[in-house]
Parts: sequence; structure tokens; C-alpha cells
Amino acid sequence: MSEALDEARAAGAAGEVPVGALIVRDGEVLARAGNRTVRDQDPTAHAEAIVIRAAAAALESWRLDGCALYVTLEPCAMCAGAIVLARIDRVVFGAWDAKAGMAGSIADLLRHPRLNHRPQVLAGVRGDESAALLTKFFESRRSVPARDG
Repeated sequence: MSEALDEARAAGAAGEVPVGALIVRDGEVLARAGNRTVRDQDPTAHAEAIVIRAAAAALESWRLDGCALYVTLEPCAMCAGAIVLARIDRVVFGAWDAKAGMAGSIADLLRHPRLNHRPQVLAGVRGDESAALLTKFFESRRSVPARDG
């Protein structure tokens, strides 16, 4: 989770919502990323989606069996769907997301009984630290004075 937090800090420094993720298999980091929605002007460029694509490319397989995803924020619906489709075995996340979280906050897509794959989920790992990054980021955005136009 330390490396995911590093990615989140880098994303925040670049003006992105500070979320970081990495995918690990057999102790080897296959991919790491922070959010890139603003830089790429791509609404799907969440950290989780980026690392899933990169890990699949590294393994030359869309099936990420044996992989664990570490992410600093509870996955949204899009990312939770991608996690299930990629067959990721384990998801470890930091902060809960009361507005968009799909690993238990709003719903639990990752462990929905009707889906064909349900990863193991470990929530709240370094959650306070992950949440603090997000809080600081959004507070700094709110404190910027509006420009008259």
C-alpha cells in the first residue's frame, strides 16, 4: 500500500484526484499508476483501470489470475466491474468512498453473489492516510478563490 500511496501523492501533485494503484503477482509489481483523468482528458483513466490495462499487457492476458490490486480508494462502479472482468483475485483498498464506492459503501459489486467472479476484499488498509490525502486535496481546491469572468 505504501507504493500505491506514493502514486496517489504523485497524482495529486499533478492536479489529479490523489488515487494510486498497483497490481502485484507473486511479489512482483506488474503495473503502477495514479489517476490521469485530467491529464488524459479521459473519464476512464482511473488508477485502477490504468493498472489493469498495463498488467494485462505485461502478462499478455486479459485474465489477471493470481494478481492483487492495491488501491488507495474504494473502487467505483466502473473499476469494480473491470476488476471482476479481469478476474483479479484480491483487492486491498485504503479509504472508503461514501459517494461512489462499490466495495461496500454504496453497493458491493465486487462480492455480488450473481457475478461469476468475486475477489477477496480487504478494506481500510492505511485508510486514514489515504483519506487524508483526498481531504487535503479537496480542501485546497475549495480554498482557491473564484475568478471573475
